[in-house]
Amino acid sequence: MRMSRLFSQTLRDTPANTDTISHQLLLRAGFIRQLGSGIYSYLPLAKRSLNKIEHIMHQEMTGIGGQEVQMPVVQPADIWKETGRWYQIGTEMGRFTDKSGHDMVLAMTHEEAVADIVRREVRSYRQLPALIYHIQTKWRDDPRPRAGLIRVREFTMLDSYSLDADWAGLDTQYNAHSEAYNRIFRRCGLPTVSVKADTGMMGGRLSHEFMYLSLIGEDTIMLCRQCGYTANRQVATLRKPTADPVAALPLTKVATPGITTITDLCRFLNIQAAATAKAVFMMASCIENDAQVNKFIFAVVRGDMEVNETKLANAVKARDLRPATDSEIRSIGAVPGYGSPIGVHDAIVVVDEAITVSPNLVAGANAEGFHVLNVNYGRDFKANIIADIAMARDGDLCPECGASLESSRGVEVGNIFQLGTRYSEAMHCLYQDADGDDKPVIMGSYGIGLGRLLACIAEEHHDDMGLCMPLSVAPYHVHLIALKGDAKTEQLADQIYMKLQAGGIEVLYDDRGERPGVKFMDADLIGLPLRITVGERALARGGVELKHRRNKASEIVPIESIDDCVNAELGMLWKNLTSVEMRNL
Repeated sequence: MRMSRLFSQTLRDTPANTDTISHQLLLRAGFIRQLGSGIYSYLPLAKRSLNKIEHIMHQEMTGIGGQEVQMPVVQPADIWKETGRWYQIGTEMGRFTDKSGHDMVLAMTHEEAVADIVRREVRSYRQLPALIYHIQTKWRDDPRPRAGLIRVREFTMLDSYSLDADWAGLDTQYNAHSEAYNRIFRRCGLPTVSVKADTGMMGGRLSHEFMYLSLIGEDTIMLCRQCGYTANRQVATLRKPTADPVAALPLTKVATPGITTITDLCRFLNIQAAATAKAVFMMASCIENDAQVNKFIFAVVRGDMEVNETKLANAVKARDLRPATDSEIRSIGAVPGYGSPIGVHDAIVVVDEAITVSPNLVAGANAEGFHVLNVNYGRDFKANIIADIAMARDGDLCPECGASLESSRGVEVGNIFQLGTRYSEAMHCLYQDADGDDKPVIMGSYGIGLGRLLACIAEEHHDDMGLCMPLSVAPYHVHLIALKGDAKTEQLADQIYMKLQAGGIEVLYDDRGERPGVKFMDADLIGLPLRITVGERALARGGVELKHRRNKASEIVPIESIDDCVNAELGMLWKNLTSVEMRNL
């Protein structure tokens, strides 16, 4: 491709309202342009990179037995109503009515569409296992798009769906996807770590996310460097110290005027935070019989811990949570700042499991300016739900080995879910087993976002001058620059361009009449793996200049052997890329 004909322009200045390197560089290098909030157009350079990513995905999915399909972006709402997600998902779902008055959905994922195909096509266990996949557009009306392609509203994803007759088959396909996805990321030059995750709106019994560890990430990952335990903080567990068993002491009400925080309470009574019970008041939005109902949730954790809202929402099966207002708190018989589960009514009491084994805690007295000493679970109050609702933090003990956990920020670039029978039972996706009995198909769902993956590659592979694209996903292999000179110089550059192309080497040829400095800056900004410069100075030294994007040094290569030298350098880059390991914890 001649740059004089390339349908994009580089930008000298950093665009406004760009707070991540990937967003800035993909805009400046002419890869993407913004159409609206969280909506981007991919220009030719980006499209070539995305096509290469898709090619890698097709190869890896075919390698584990995947068959490609194509499912619609626009879907009838009826299938979403069958699974209940029409009622469970909030305003991020794109809903509209067609001209016939039917409710419709802009697909944010395709589980329902797959289930509809399965119930029409699968009849016998002989048709299982199966694996289908597609690469398709999605829409999620995210209220806070950010960081360019990292968090958008319209995006493209690789979706694959496994179909099995038993749970062992699901485990096999789940593990195969995990390995295939790791290979995809490795071939794209992106280090990732697999972490246990919340199943969220997808449902099912198990989920893992593939995280690119970066400060720009919105997810917090808990890591143990001793044993390798990893989990998204949303589901991360911790080893909780247990108190020595002691006799339950009598309740004692004490005056604590103006003391409304755990920190002040500990200072006032000269006790440790672990000896207190912290009350957290939330209102939960839940779906019952396809209708939304609000429930008051009274959560209790030890004072040295924090409530994990994802765990709490899962425990009470809530679609979302919000803090309760003071009037809502008083309506259940509690007092803001002095709340305790003792004597409350019309509330779902959820206590962390550590509360049940922590004797003689200090809790609110549900009276202004008073707390109660020696509160004991079972004697003084009981819970509707006992669950792990504590948030893992830096320094907490690893649940596997007891070493200290530490946190890191990360960007989710892929996920895998064991859906089980969540969708097949709701939509009657049944197969007949060897005994003639009807059984629900056991499903898995697996996804990678292409645009986000490209952005993370840009975050990982850049320097102060611009992008440094890995060979496997770079728009072109070589950036050929013709410096201004006599007609012979330009003719020689044209000949090299044609020769490399004839040898199957992808070349971006800067044939523009720009100054050398402009051409070199654009080459560094676009970040192709190799650069060849044809100019009078190099010719006087016996050839053309060959330079790796990541290296400062260059070498003079004889013109007659340019194709052999380029192929040798590309071969070395391929070898280095395939040897890249995932990030070592």
